[in-house]
Amino acid sequence: MTNVTIGVPAERAADEQRVALVPTIVESLVGDGFRVLVEGGAGVAAGYSDEAYREAGAELVGDAAAAHAGATLIARVSPPAADEVASLTAAHTVISLLDPLGDVARTQRLAETGATLFAFEFMPRTTRAQAMDALSSQATVVGYHGVLLAADRAPRLFPLLMTAAGTVKARSVLVLGAGVAGLQAIATARRLGAVVTAFDVRAAVKEQVESLGARFLAIDVAGEEQAGGYATGLDEAQHRLEQEALARACADADIVICTAQIPGARAPELITEEAVRSMRRGSVIVDLAASTGGNCACTVAGEEIDIDGVLVLGPSNPAAAIPGTASDLYATNVRAFVRLIAPGAELAPDWDDEIVAGALIARGGAVVARRVAERLAGTGGTT
Repeated sequence: MTNVTIGVPAERAADEQRVALVPTIVESLVGDGFRVLVEGGAGVAAGYSDEAYREAGAELVGDAAAAHAGATLIARVSPPAADEVASLTAAHTVISLLDPLGDVARTQRLAETGATLFAFEFMPRTTRAQAMDALSSQATVVGYHGVLLAADRAPRLFPLLMTAAGTVKARSVLVLGAGVAGLQAIATARRLGAVVTAFDVRAAVKEQVESLGARFLAIDVAGEEQAGGYATGLDEAQHRLEQEALARACADADIVICTAQIPGARAPELITEEAVRSMRRGSVIVDLAASTGGNCACTVAGEEIDIDGVLVLGPSNPAAAIPGTASDLYATNVRAFVRLIAPGAELAPDWDDEIVAGALIARGGAVVARRVAERLAGTGGTT
């Protein structure tokens, strides 16, 4: 077998500024024996020049088609655009965030190219796979950015300040969801001096919330934890109780950071429009679940909405808002997975390995991931 060539196309989505590999990771992969092709300009938005890639040992190519044509393994951040799909073949292996359950029709089209597809969304959340857990690495960036976005748009400072001109009261921040993004939001808000309360249907995260200096909001509902550490949905009665309790909590908050999501499903609606209208003027809601429907009934992905003086922000791709750090972390995840499936720079996945099998979406022209296949069967191949 010959050594693997990795292709890195520039991301095409309008709100995507990340890049799959950064120069320091390229240098280490080249040192491992990989050849790396990078589309010119791919890293510019993340702060990495073409020259930095050349110095790291990459070869620069003119477009995505050239990156595909010369490569065996394609490293991406987001799913290929429609015109890029045409240049994928059975000779390609793709590693990316592919949103396999969010758009199953696109997943099927990608599978039909014959390419082998690995999706970071399906990466097992085990100790051994931690270095490859792109969802967690990107959620860290998301939680941090969400708080900074709120601080920037809020009309008042976060910390308690005692000055000659008077005392500035600390702001009250409510974080909904205590996964990776939520915990990072708690930590960031606390560093800025806010008084933080957090809620999650999983009572098991109470200790983690309190360890960061926040108060855990106890509501008499009980959600279970599914594979990967995500919460399951509540039944209708419990969901109604949850919304009522959160409406009262929102009325007392200056800032609400929403992070609750369920893989492959619409984000749970935690904040009703009535709850938004009960909040004080000048309050800010940052809905980090906007791309999957939002935790707030008033959220519009990619827009800022003013509801009676309450600002509702729905960033559609918050990880891309800090593209340098997000790309650094993501590239480290990519390298770890590349080394797993291509030891010695030769593509030789162990199909029985739980990480390889877990992340595998399609192979040999067909969707092989059970959850995606079931979704396709239930929709007739459409979303």
